[in-house]
Amino acid sequence: MTAGAVRMPRTAGSWEWLRERGMGATVLVAAISSAFGVLLLSATGFMGAWLRSDPYIGGGETAAIVVGILSVLLVGVAVYVAAIVTANTFATIVAGRTRRIALMRLIGASARSQRAEIARQGLVVGAIGAVTGLVLGTVLAAILLAGARVALDITADYAILHPVLAIPAVIVALTTWVGAWAGSRRVLTVTPLQALAGSTPRTHAEAAGSRGRRIAAIVLFAAGAALLVLGVAAGLLSPLGVVIAFFGGILSFTGLSLSAVLIMPPLLRLTGRLFGRSATARLAAENALRYPERSSRMAIGIVMGVTLVSLFAVANESVKGVMAASAGGEPPAEMSQIMDTFAGVMMGLVAVSAVIAGIGLVNLLSIGIVQRQRELGLLRALGLTAPQIRRVVLLEAVHVTITSLVFGLVLGVVYGWVAAQSLLGSVAVPPAWSSPTLVAPSVPWMPVLAIILATAVLTIVATVTPTRLATRVAPIAALAG
Repeated sequence: MTAGAVRMPRTAGSWEWLRERGMGATVLVAAISSAFGVLLLSATGFMGAWLRSDPYIGGGETAAIVVGILSVLLVGVAVYVAAIVTANTFATIVAGRTRRIALMRLIGASARSQRAEIARQGLVVGAIGAVTGLVLGTVLAAILLAGARVALDITADYAILHPVLAIPAVIVALTTWVGAWAGSRRVLTVTPLQALAGSTPRTHAEAAGSRGRRIAAIVLFAAGAALLVLGVAAGLLSPLGVVIAFFGGILSFTGLSLSAVLIMPPLLRLTGRLFGRSATARLAAENALRYPERSSRMAIGIVMGVTLVSLFAVANESVKGVMAASAGGEPPAEMSQIMDTFAGVMMGLVAVSAVIAGIGLVNLLSIGIVQRQRELGLLRALGLTAPQIRRVVLLEAVHVTITSLVFGLVLGVVYGWVAAQSLLGSVAVPPAWSSPTLVAPSVPWMPVLAIILATAVLTIVATVTPTRLATRVAPIAALAG
């Protein structure tokens, strides 16, 4: 057997990795993404059939196309969020496996074979979740559409089972596989000596030292920013500028995600000053800064969820501002109600992506606590009580959450204004009835307050299990592990 061919033995116990902390949550993320895609495709297909069959609805074909495009974009956003959550989850799992991977390297396994094994695990987990979501989503779609037929008296001919419903499941399985592959890139840097010396999370200097990662982040962010500017400029000529801006948002946010380990530490340092100088507060702040990979993985999920929801809220409020200006004061009540309803539905759909990001936060916190048993055991041995350990974990999560919340709100305002400007820049509005139209960014404070409260609740819920795990193991047992 050659050195590169050494692998873990494929015995009955080779599926034990499915019980590893983090895998179940990854299956859940894949299942939610797949079910969401199935529901959206079923709902929009049903609406399209209704619009085409109803003789009293003019332009039904065009409306059906618009609804279909919107559903594809929303599914794309959910899959994008799930891919980032999966990549962060597997990166954290790999960090906890460092010593085991190093042992395999020590007995002759290659880094690439170990990485391929992790990628295969991602594909298996993604496939399990995707198929589960496909089945549940189809069943739920059948129930909801049957209720819609009765409640709305719709007679449109639409079959629930379509081959197209398998597309979200296939995409979710593949993106989970790619996410696992991307998250396992650290395997290539694990050396056999780490099996003998042990391992710790990488410091800020080590994490920021990846030149290729920095270059990729800069290129993606620059390309995304250029597309955002181009989308705003194109929006002065056509509403299709919003499509260009959409891809600019995806690329620029991906660049920010890749550079989170560089961006988050300075922001976390500023937030850390709000917690005072007590021992637990200082420990929580230092833990978030000492190993920025761990905190940035948790932070980016919250940033994504807050950015997505606030984006639609700001875009809707900015459009209402344009309508108010054209009406000479307040926008028409009926039109305002329609827009608020539409924005509420959109934010409800986008909230699915926020839920996926929230699951990622809970998952990463739990994995991190399990991997930090020796560290927490040492703190217990040095005299910290169980309540103080719980307070450190809670403050660390709050620390990251507040920083991510503010950062996400800022990004949401920027992206929301770009969306509104690129969509309405070419629309002539009264009293001048001429374009281009300049859209002023408007921030709706009630949705922002709701986002803050939801994030606070998420933080509290997310820390329940990790704080229990943090104090479950006795100090001596943790140090001996």
